[in-house]
Amino acid sequence: MKALAIVSGGLDSVTLAYLLHREGRLGGMLSFDYGQRHKKELQFAASAAERLGVPHHLIDITSIAAHLKGSALTDDIAVPDGHYAAESMKQTIVPNRNAIMLAIAFGVAPAHGYDAVAIAIHTGDHFIYPDCRPEFADLFGRMEDKAMEGAVKLLTPFIAITKSDIARHAGALKVPVAETWSCYKGGAIHCGRCGTCVERREAFGLAGIDDPTIYEDPDFWIEECKKREQRSEVRSQ
Repeated sequence: MKALAIVSGGLDSVTLAYLLHREGRLGGMLSFDYGQRHKKELQFAASAAERLGVPHHLIDITSIAAHLKGSALTDDIAVPDGHYAAESMKQTIVPNRNAIMLAIAFGVAPAHGYDAVAIAIHTGDHFIYPDCRPEFADLFGRMEDKAMEGAVKLLTPFIAITKSDIARHAGALKVPVAETWSCYKGGAIHCGRCGTCVERREAFGLAGIDDPTIYEDPDFWIEECKKREQRSEVRSQ
């Protein structure tokens, strides 16, 4: 089975590509320009494809995304600081983004000889993004089984594991972590304060693996994680 991996350029999707490559199942990588403010992530996706020696397909869907309003990733709305699981992170939802990307990927895959589409959604995504949850993946996969008559399968190998588990995979697979991009603000270096930066730092901390990424605010995540634990304790009382 040769898979077309949807790769943004972030830690999760690049690690997915490395995992599929090690298993001999990576056929190519697919990225999307949807007008995201952190568009520089696409450079990291292209570099990963070059390192792994597979084709990189880049599709411009900015004309579609222009009609998807209300997200801090595409509109003139400030990207919130804080823990990834905070309610404020819902401002980063791009409506139906994964469903749109997956639908395109399932159309592209057979044209290039791929018989699977892989995406790196994981348990840390479930709280914020409805189209990252297991029930969505199950239903979407079943829908495409009907639409494609079983010719292309949906692979979600990270859907039941945590971000720290992905960090461990990255370490074991020798993923060049510094050559991945997570920050939603898209500055010169990772901000260290937005939800994805905090989640990334926390994941490596929990995994006990060194994070070589350079952050503008490298310690912000510590207090944010403490605040999250305190909120969890209050809710459980």
